[in-house]
This record gives sequence, structure tokens and C-alpha cells, in this order.
Amino acid sequence: MMPYFYVVTDCEFDGPIPGKHSMLSFGSVAVSQTGEVLSEFEAVLQPLDDAENDPVTMAFWRNHPEAWVAATENAQPATSTIQSFVAWIKSFDAEPIFAAHPISLDGPWLDYYLRRFAGQPLFEGPWVANRLFKYAPLCIMSMIAGTTGRDYWRCDVQHYPAEWLGAVEHTHRAIDDARGYANLLSFALNNRKAEDHR
Repeated sequence: MMPYFYVVTDCEFDGPIPGKHSMLSFGSVAVSQTGEVLSEFEAVLQPLDDAENDPVTMAFWRNHPEAWVAATENAQPATSTIQSFVAWIKSFDAEPIFAAHPISLDGPWLDYYLRRFAGQPLFEGPWVANRLFKYAPLCIMSMIAGTTGRDYWRCDVQHYPAEWLGAVEHTHRAIDDARGYANLLSFALNNRKAEDHR
């Protein structure tokens, strides 16, 4: 039995503010505490009825047409998608830890959608009953800085060696980017263990 596992997640959206704008898609990779990839979850969501898109963000998408198609094609209702995501997380016989690179970008999106469509927010206090995530979210970006000694501003996909990301290209398709970050987390976990045994 695994006591815990990581839910490495990348989100794509049409603006910077959850609720005012919509999350278009997200991809999650379940990673064991030893860095093994266990399973994946990928979703494309219908835009929120009461939201709008952001012109600056949409200009970014116009420069990435293939990623835009991946983020919007065959979109499904947010309610059923988020509930399926919750069921996927609960299917593991272990405590989940949400992880993202950085948590400050992807965390608020999952928090908003989990709160709105499943009643189980990501950012919860220990006093909340029936918590989906028992532990605080993990920022992979911070973990890489801590385990490698890299300057924080050099902890991004443009500066990482390709092998740290498992040679997965950062395409802005949510599941691709989540896979890269899952490999990065695995690298950090194994690097930390190597340091612990010196």
C-alpha cells in the first residue's frame, strides 16, 4: 500500500483569473512517492457560461494554433469532468498530494473548479471535513530549486536539461506539459534520495 502519491497537473486557460475566465483543459499524471508514473487524466472543458476570454491570453493562443485545438476540441461539461477527476483521484489506495510547476499558477485554477463543481477545494484548512487533498500542495519549481541549488529564476522549462523532463517537449498541450513536469518531479525525488544516502 502506498501512503501517498502526487497528482502532477498542468492547466490551460483563456485568461488569468479563475471564474472571470475559463480553464480550457488540464492534464494530470499520478506519480508514486518513488517517482513511478501510475496513471494519467486528461480533460477538455466547456467554457464557463458567465466568463469571458482575455485579449492578451488569446493573442498567445493565436501563436500556438495546434495547442489551441488540443485545449478546445471535444470539450465536455465542467461539472461531470471535475467529478470524474475527483473519482480518478479517489481510485488510488493512497493519500493524494497536488503538485504543479509552479503551484501559484495552476493551483488557483484547480481550487476554483474543485470548489465550484465538486465542493472540495484544493486550498483547505485542516479543520475541513472530507478533504480531497489532505496535505498542502507541492510546488515542483520550488522543489527543483531546493534539491539542485539552482537559482529560482532558472527553474523553468527553457533552462532545464531535456533529460530532467524525460525529453518530453513542452507543447502547451496540458497532458504533454504535465508529463514533462511528472518526469521533473521524479528526477527531484530521486536526486533527493541520492543526496540523503551520501
